[in-house]
Amino acid sequence: MTGFGKATGIAGNNMISVEVKSLNSKFLELNLRLPSVYKDKDLEVRNELNKNIERGKVDFIVTIESAPDAQKSVFNTEVIGQYFKDFAKIKKELKLDSQDYLNIIMRLPNVLNIDKTVADPKEWKTIETLSKKALKEFNDFRLKEGKTLQKDFEQRIEAIEDCLKKIEKSEDGRMKAIKGRLTKNLEEIMLSVQVDKNRFEQELIYYMEKIDITEEKVRLRSHLGFFLETLHDADSNGKKLGFILQEIGREINTIGAKANDATIQRLVVQMKDELEKMKEQSANVI
Repeated sequence: MTGFGKATGIAGNNMISVEVKSLNSKFLELNLRLPSVYKDKDLEVRNELNKNIERGKVDFIVTIESAPDAQKSVFNTEVIGQYFKDFAKIKKELKLDSQDYLNIIMRLPNVLNIDKTVADPKEWKTIETLSKKALKEFNDFRLKEGKTLQKDFEQRIEAIEDCLKKIEKSEDGRMKAIKGRLTKNLEEIMLSVQVDKNRFEQELIYYMEKIDITEEKVRLRSHLGFFLETLHDADSNGKKLGFILQEIGREINTIGAKANDATIQRLVVQMKDELEKMKEQSANVI
């Protein structure tokens, strides 16, 4: 199921963004993009995502950028200034003559604003907080999409049930028409060939039983009810719904194969159309 969630915040002089997005997939596939300084947190993040996301091809992205009003200079003037004050104090205490501090200061640590290589616990805490917000937004997005999907399934199941009711209404007329057609053909044959009427009746009964779709209608109605029951279950049932759709399709196909009636065939085509749309959407169900 598709989903999207994003949260942003500030830690120190940095703007932090956490983004979670997913596409449909039968399994959970995680793709993490963390700043290099937090690569050791990979397993921790994966475990957290596994707890919150059941299925999908998921991208989890953390970006860190300098805040707009942050220090942009290549030199860390605050550190350089402190070094200069310290040197001036030492010069005064030791009564030194040299004042060429800059050449020495520029070789000391942290005088340049470069990308940090050490993780900041406070910054990571902010990332964790933003991750929870992004995941909540992500799951809310999925929940909203799920409700829309549920309504679509219910409407399509109702459409199949309506077709089934129409088939049941035309069932009596169908059997009478088939029996009448066979009897008429037999009467034409009997004009030139001797036919055992008792044997014909037996064959007719056998044929009528063979094309009877009562069992298929009962099973189809049962599967439709079971689908709705499973759809409203609180547990994760995406795969189960897929299996039920296969059974629904099997009964519809059998009805179509036995129908021998143009009206019923048209209704079967409508049911198949609804079923195929449901199968496409079932890939989105967790």
